[in-house]
Amino acid sequence: RGDRPPLVLLHGLFGNHGNFQAVARALVRRGSGKVLTLDARNHGGSPQSPLMTYEAMSLDVQHLLTHLGITKCILLGHSMGGKTAMTLALQRPDLVERLISVDISPIPTAALSEFSAYISAMKSLKIPDGLPRSAARQLADDQLRPVVQLPQLRQFLLTNLVEVEGRYTWRVNLEAISHHLADIMNFPTFHKPYPGPALFLGGSNSPYISSKHYPEIQRLFPKAEVQYIKGAGHIVHQDKFEEFITAVFNFLPPP
Repeated sequence: RGDRPPLVLLHGLFGNHGNFQAVARALVRRGSGKVLTLDARNHGGSPQSPLMTYEAMSLDVQHLLTHLGITKCILLGHSMGGKTAMTLALQRPDLVERLISVDISPIPTAALSEFSAYISAMKSLKIPDGLPRSAARQLADDQLRPVVQLPQLRQFLLTNLVEVEGRYTWRVNLEAISHHLADIMNFPTFHKPYPGPALFLGGSNSPYISSKHYPEIQRLFPKAEVQYIKGAGHIVHQDKFEEFITAVFNFLPPP
């Protein structure tokens, strides 16, 4: 229905558009209007590229909007997707009716060494060809465990393990991600604020939107409101699904 601008959902690092499928369906059922989920470059089914900056990822979304004839959208991004969404809103405010950043601030994120370790562990994975999928996943899980202690996080990373002609490989472009990890953890410099409504939706158990970040949020997004979902960690939409859907839906413009 053409009552609201389409809602575009951008996933985080090592994710894919499937992370938001349940969210998209729930929002459409509530009457959000059209929802799009997409794979970032070097993730999911999107093309691989050696370049992995927020400017490049923002341009990808801009090209897609142009291709689909969308002149204004509502942008929601989680983590890396949130930084892509903020970059796009700051670069092209005319394209973004409003913005929702899920558990991420427009400042550098300090988990560089942690992610470097995950990437090294993923790169050093050894799985014999021709193993059944369940055995391959179990073996991969065992090999990642010493570095990636959280079972939930290992399961998330393993959604990127795919079988191509009997060989197991990573669907994400680990080389490009590893080369641009500092860019992904950082945030580009902007001087001109985004004038539209913005919602920073954090998990109360996550450190990624903290009161220390409020001045910078305020500087770049003067119309921002910050909300926390009680009991949620970094993956807010997974930890507190219903509360997340309600918060997002309530922030949408009236139809």
